[in-house]
Amino acid sequence: MPLSWAMIASLFLAVAGYLIGRNRAFGTVGSDVRQLHSRPTYHGLSVALTAFAPAAIVILLAAVLRMAGLIGSESGGLVGLAVLAVAIIGLGFGITRVTPQFKARNTVERIILTLLILCSMIAIATTLGIVLSLIFETGSFFQKYSWHEFFFGLEWTPRFDGNSQLGMLPLLWGTLYISFIALVVAVPTGLFAAIYLSEYASPRIRSFAKPMVELLAGIPTIVYGLFALITVGPMLRDWIAQPLGLGNSASSVLTAGLVMGIMLIPFVSSLSDDIINAVPQSLRDAALGLGSTPSETVRQVVMPAALPGIVGAVLLAASRAIGETMIVVLGAGAAATMSLNPFEAMTTITVKIVSQLTGDNDFSSPETLVAFALGLTLFVITLCLNIVALIIVRKYREQYE
Repeated sequence: MPLSWAMIASLFLAVAGYLIGRNRAFGTVGSDVRQLHSRPTYHGLSVALTAFAPAAIVILLAAVLRMAGLIGSESGGLVGLAVLAVAIIGLGFGITRVTPQFKARNTVERIILTLLILCSMIAIATTLGIVLSLIFETGSFFQKYSWHEFFFGLEWTPRFDGNSQLGMLPLLWGTLYISFIALVVAVPTGLFAAIYLSEYASPRIRSFAKPMVELLAGIPTIVYGLFALITVGPMLRDWIAQPLGLGNSASSVLTAGLVMGIMLIPFVSSLSDDIINAVPQSLRDAALGLGSTPSETVRQVVMPAALPGIVGAVLLAASRAIGETMIVVLGAGAAATMSLNPFEAMTTITVKIVSQLTGDNDFSSPETLVAFALGLTLFVITLCLNIVALIIVRKYREQYE
């Protein structure tokens, strides 16, 4: 029996088990349901979960064994029969437990609690799997290439003839440079927008302006990249770079930074707006009652109280900027260089991770494994930023009643 049909059959058995268990609970006591320890609904859920949970466990085990290569796709029929068999056994066992003394509610709650724990473990296991895969492949890379040249090298020229220079400093410089420009654009604009929307805008204007600002967050990054490639890049080249003799390329650090900053505006604005609104109105009223103007109240009362959360929002936006790829690919180019000229083409770590893993390259070569070393480096950088943001928020945030 195919596995998909066995899964569907298990679901039908679970539905049938719910109806049978509920009706059986009514049948054991008649109309006086007060004799039951649990409500008939819990008895039905207990039978349904007893029938479906073992089948789901068998399906998960089969998926794990198939990914490990211990069983093949031709074993789908046997697995399907096993799934259906354990579902029928579970259904029969669940039905036999329907008695007035059976604590069905406790059983259902234990099963649901176990399900919730498993869901949280899936997230933790996924994170551990990602980290371990990066660590193992990075270890393989450093067995074939010097870690000193990787972390401190100033040249990035990957060649699949064994003469590669894989220094990450040019990529790190491009990543930080573009992210810095993006934050210079996003932080003031987003913060001032949040201050206006939370402190000055009328409810009518806020109801219109806030969704319009947050609409930017729904635009795909590839669209931002095309906007940088077609509009922003040529405009900066024709209006600023060429007249000043600073460059002739439409792909530049400034192009990617500006567009990425626009993308981050709703991120900074939305978080800052929520943080500012969390400041109690009583503080504002007290400041105004002492004679402060609205602008003085914002500068001297609201912003100091909300500053730790705003700093955390900025750091989270920085980690988002560091991990961006599509805008950099289309807006900043692919040149691994180190320069202060914002009109020159540069690239970032994420772009090179993609480029090193695409194509028919030998996976065991240093030129391919370097992508994992770059990914682990980027993971550590963003993790540190997130940890710093959480520390700042938790240490300096104000607690109000």
